[in-house]
Amino acid sequence: MTNEVLWLPRPDAVETTNIGRFSQWLSRREERDLTSYPALWRYSVEHLRPFWGSIWEYFGLGKTVPEHRVLADEAMPDTVWFPDESFNYARAVLTAPGADDDEVLIRAYSDSRDPVEWTLADLREATARARAGLVAHGVRRGDRVAAWMPNIPETLALMLATASLGAVFSSCAPEFGAKAVLDRFKQIEPTVMVAVDGYKYGAKEIDRSAEVREVARGLETLRQLVTLPYLGRNPTDGEPWDRFCAYDEGVEFEPVSFDHPLYILYSSGTTGLPKAIVHSHGGMAIEHAKMHSLHHDLGPGDRFFWYSTTGWMMWNYLMSAPIVGAGIVMFDGAPDPVGMWRLAEASGTTFFGTSAPFLMACRARGVKPAREADLSALRGIGSTGAPLPDVGFDYVYDEISKTAQLQSLSGGTDLCTGFLGGAPTVPVWRGELSCRALGANVQSFDSSGHAAIGREGELVIVSPMPSMPVGLWGDPLKHRYRDTYLTDFPGIWRHGDWITITERGSAVISGRSDATLNRGGVRMGTAEFYAVVEAIDGVADSLVVHLDDQDEDRLLLYVACAEGHTLDDEMRTRILRALREQLSPRHVPDVVKQVPAIPRTLSGKKVEIPVKQILKGIKPEEAISKEALANPESLKAFL
Repeated sequence: MTNEVLWLPRPDAVETTNIGRFSQWLSRREERDLTSYPALWRYSVEHLRPFWGSIWEYFGLGKTVPEHRVLADEAMPDTVWFPDESFNYARAVLTAPGADDDEVLIRAYSDSRDPVEWTLADLREATARARAGLVAHGVRRGDRVAAWMPNIPETLALMLATASLGAVFSSCAPEFGAKAVLDRFKQIEPTVMVAVDGYKYGAKEIDRSAEVREVARGLETLRQLVTLPYLGRNPTDGEPWDRFCAYDEGVEFEPVSFDHPLYILYSSGTTGLPKAIVHSHGGMAIEHAKMHSLHHDLGPGDRFFWYSTTGWMMWNYLMSAPIVGAGIVMFDGAPDPVGMWRLAEASGTTFFGTSAPFLMACRARGVKPAREADLSALRGIGSTGAPLPDVGFDYVYDEISKTAQLQSLSGGTDLCTGFLGGAPTVPVWRGELSCRALGANVQSFDSSGHAAIGREGELVIVSPMPSMPVGLWGDPLKHRYRDTYLTDFPGIWRHGDWITITERGSAVISGRSDATLNRGGVRMGTAEFYAVVEAIDGVADSLVVHLDDQDEDRLLLYVACAEGHTLDDEMRTRILRALREQLSPRHVPDVVKQVPAIPRTLSGKKVEIPVKQILKGIKPEEAISKEALANPESLKAFL
């Protein structure tokens, strides 16, 4: 691959960036030169014990640990990390080295209320009050606390209060319907649930009081419902948040093991019940410290923003920023393509994270962020949720910032992190994820389990990472865990994406391996297809489906047009010509149709396989749970 270089590290990056300083420290310690990124990455995956031990020590998470007690058992899924260490995630967030109690730590913006600023002292006090409320209702180590709450400071305080007790936190975003919430929370049997009475999305006010009552009635283990009047009401039967948080008894941190459950995240749940994925105190702290400091170059004085709801892993990822001394910027509301960039200016955001679909939507609408807001403070721009096509990279550097480092990330809820992304000492190549993350032994496997460079294969992780889940809830013997991740290549994590790793260590994700287009023996990832189609002027979004069985072989393309555009003969011709010239004649679709919107999950992912099943005659309710969709009305066009 010879993709154009769009950004280069500073010549003095080894002296001026967090990863540069860490690599110098580690080089002295190991008596070898680890200051180049390739050397540091190789060390991190070939010497797991000293590498993760160094992260643990460097970020003040604990004392020096002998190498053999960093990783006591490597076998997945029964990996044992730091077996002798006591830890608590909440302590790591609230007592980071060098933290200033009086400095503003959180800047929170919302469509539902005025902006809010909290110092670290404010967060500590709010955590102490929420903790006292949980204790008053009998919450103890191992109990589950559920939050049906938005991305606001109170949700973080509740999560930290839960963690401080050794209890287990789990959240759903307010836009989740009652059934979607029950599908998730009933699995984990919470004793306390905190919910908001409603919220605003843009100018639209959405009352959630009836749904809150419905969910509370459906949770048989629930001892207490607490309601935060986010719309200024309190129409549910719950205890008011202010009364729940009436007492400040200080914060103590229950010492727990490294692998003690911290929070439960959920798979998309497009078919069947969502998987309840259990993440650990130590795994989240050590992985997020590594990513935030060494990859995103965050530290004291930085302000980290990632547009997310509490129903997506990026919220949990964002909440760890104080571990490395960085501030958090929150937003709850409609992601307006102009307003988000103005929020970045108003908040002084230094790292702006979003999704590839959002960036492509800004491009489709002709938004020029650098003209709408002063973005000079931005040093980093993150994109995840889907592969960012080449034209998306061009858009960032043409219209947003010529100097910020663009980090296109790939990871997932399963590990609650990115294992492919960027680093301040690695260039940005057009259309590529710049590097494999430190400690992430990502490889491209063929069907026989052989790794190779420069050719497409299954994305696998061949060595354990501390952030791999400690289990799936309700799966004590880990049978479902193994079936989900570790059976295709026994003992090796298969993630479900097609990946090509280049000779320089960058990577290209070409789509989900279960949604591959294969016509006439020519295999194509759907991400490659979308990169071509969505670069066409007037196309806002697209979905491709290959109907391939004994009776037919048809490729169907569905297009959602940008505002002011329609799928006419001229646009159809441009789409077909681009696919023929840039992909292959075999991947020219048989049908191109316009639809109002492309179905996406609540976390923003396209639902290719369920749409394919619907088109093949499977009943919609059997193909996909509508509660898992952000826009269930979009299915009507396919029905």
